[in-house]
Amino acid sequence: MTLAIVIPVLNEAVSLPGALAALVELRNRGVVVIVVDGGSVDATADAAQAGADAVMTAPRGRASQMNAGACHPLARKADALLFLHADTRLPPNADALIQNALGGGAVWGRFDVRIDGQHPLLPWVAALMNWRSRQTGMATGDQAMFVRRRVFEWLGGFPAQPLMEDIELSARLRERSPPACLTECVSTAGRRWDHNGFWRTVLLMWRLRVAYASGTPAQQLALRYGYAPRSAAAVAIMAKAPVPGVAKTRLAKLLGAAGAARAQRGFILRTLNTAHSASLGEVVLHTAMGAHHRLFALLAERWGVHCVSQVEGDIGQRMSAVMERHFEAPSAPPLLIVGTDCPVLTPGHLQAAADALASQDAVFIPAEDGGYVLIGLRRPMPQVFERVEWSTPRTMAQTRQRLSGARVRWVELPALWDVDVPSDWLRWLTEKNDAG
Repeated sequence: MTLAIVIPVLNEAVSLPGALAALVELRNRGVVVIVVDGGSVDATADAAQAGADAVMTAPRGRASQMNAGACHPLARKADALLFLHADTRLPPNADALIQNALGGGAVWGRFDVRIDGQHPLLPWVAALMNWRSRQTGMATGDQAMFVRRRVFEWLGGFPAQPLMEDIELSARLRERSPPACLTECVSTAGRRWDHNGFWRTVLLMWRLRVAYASGTPAQQLALRYGYAPRSAAAVAIMAKAPVPGVAKTRLAKLLGAAGAARAQRGFILRTLNTAHSASLGEVVLHTAMGAHHRLFALLAERWGVHCVSQVEGDIGQRMSAVMERHFEAPSAPPLLIVGTDCPVLTPGHLQAAADALASQDAVFIPAEDGGYVLIGLRRPMPQVFERVEWSTPRTMAQTRQRLSGARVRWVELPALWDVDVPSDWLRWLTEKNDAG
């Protein structure tokens, strides 16, 4: 069983070298280490280069950083993922322990935790955390959660929320199987308790947990915790009607015309659910090739989905019209435009893209076939859609040329893949079956 360790970091130049040095023996045994920086202003990135197999950047936030690391090509080759805080140390045989746990039928798990700090009651806090985890089947990030990669991807990764992402993912994983609760300990630094005060930290964390269990949104809790507000963005979904003979015609060779239309219907519903789950802002379904299709009418009438017909023209002209319409409104938020062909797109990807637009003019999620899965814009940029050969392996490269010529600041998140041809559909079925 191959293992990839994902470490989200932010201004960890002091602690990161020690964290990576502790993983040398695991790397010598084939474990991959991926460090994901959330925009550090110290020497974190330089420190990471010396002891990791890959170093990447992602919008700030543990959920978005860990999701980005899980999408790295090295991580996607692994059988299992382990999410490790920079101030947490694993037992030396962690790889063997995880292999035994996941090989025994579990799909996820965590370690017991030991907290190293100044206050004499920190061992009591750790013991309570471990006991509570066993009783509830929940885990926290301090306990070094690990999971089968395909299950993690199938569940959509960590939810796009700024706090309690570990609790929410635990709840989803617990529906699949109880966690493997390993008695071997990871050690984590007690700096949070030492810096903020022991009792103050204990009371704050319990209040936040009780509030979250009572239904308080994670965004509100993050503000109480001291995090800045999360980014907002509108989401425009470009959707072709699921009409047999029109939708997903290249899949019809494998599925037949009716089967390809059913696949398109499923992709539309999945993308809508992803966009709404991201909770970024308004979601608009821009319809084509049958704007009055009964699916769109049902979505509008029963679920209140805002549907708008696309203009005529190629995909660049249609996206440009969507952009112009959106930015006509005063004080319009940033805009994310996605299609429906990427079933592995998650709420975390959308949140990461929205976060990126806080500091960039544009953001992209490239597609493995040379196009892109998502484009995000902070302001109108018609040049992005000009002189581009759409639906070709040159699409993203030409888009980069347009942006470079216009001196636009942009960032690219890890690439994903679309379902366009029969081999893509078989890949998607494999992903679903392996996750299930």
